[in-house]
Amino acid sequence: MNIAVRDTDTAPRPGLRFEGAPFFPPEPRTGTAAAHPPAPREASAPRGAAFTFRGVEKAFGPKTVLHGLDLHVPAGQFVAVIGKSGCGKSTLLRLLTGLDAPTAGTLDIARPEKRADITRVMFQEPRLLPWARVAANVAVGLSHVRERKEKRAAALSLLAQVGLSDRAGEWPAVLSGGQRQRVALARALASRPRILALDEPLGALDALTRIEMQMLLERIWLQQGFTAVLVTHDVAEAVALADRVVLIEDGAIALDVEVPLPRPRRRGAPELAHLEGVILEKLLGATA
Repeated sequence: MNIAVRDTDTAPRPGLRFEGAPFFPPEPRTGTAAAHPPAPREASAPRGAAFTFRGVEKAFGPKTVLHGLDLHVPAGQFVAVIGKSGCGKSTLLRLLTGLDAPTAGTLDIARPEKRADITRVMFQEPRLLPWARVAANVAVGLSHVRERKEKRAAALSLLAQVGLSDRAGEWPAVLSGGQRQRVALARALASRPRILALDEPLGALDALTRIEMQMLLERIWLQQGFTAVLVTHDVAEAVALADRVVLIEDGAIALDVEVPLPRPRRRGAPELAHLEGVILEKLLGATA
């Protein structure tokens, strides 16, 4: 078993962690999205990192979940990973983010700079700190920012990017499910990840909120250029968002198909429906 990262930095890749949230006093609700407009994209905005799985296996005791998986994802690509429950989708993400290690094979992540924390993960549950206000929850991801005033400004800028500038001083409990996921997305983007792993983050949302979140995620990905890896059960979501859809079956890649359609993509378009049908036919066989 070997995990390789191509640079000279020897710092270990940290696992997912939640730090104590800084205290930010709530601001009056008079602020709006216009009060804290999104910062323009900087010339030095982060770009994605490429990664490669070579012959990767992962076993939990006697049960092998991934069987010699080979997968290369170039920098900046949006990849959707689909498959039936238990096929190994989430295990792939856990290996990518360093939450688990392969039993055999190699995982090679090309880091363009000496950073140990280039990968972030967003889960189906927002996992916000209930005792911290919205801005403070976002600031959890800003551990690299030391000055309190600078951290506050960065948190507000991130909230503006996800359309929640006016909710900075509120508690997570008063937000809707979609709003809480927006906060989780802002927190995941706080460290400017090169790779953003998305473990069914939209699965619990209602249909309209889910489409809105899909559009938001696509817009931010286009702006920032990180590599996105989305695990989803929703084939329509996969073809609407991804450059490429990978189907995992019994711990191995059964289908790897490009989505060569221009953006923005129109939901329900015949081209998307055709690709969805091809994938469903492979996923479900004769029952598709």
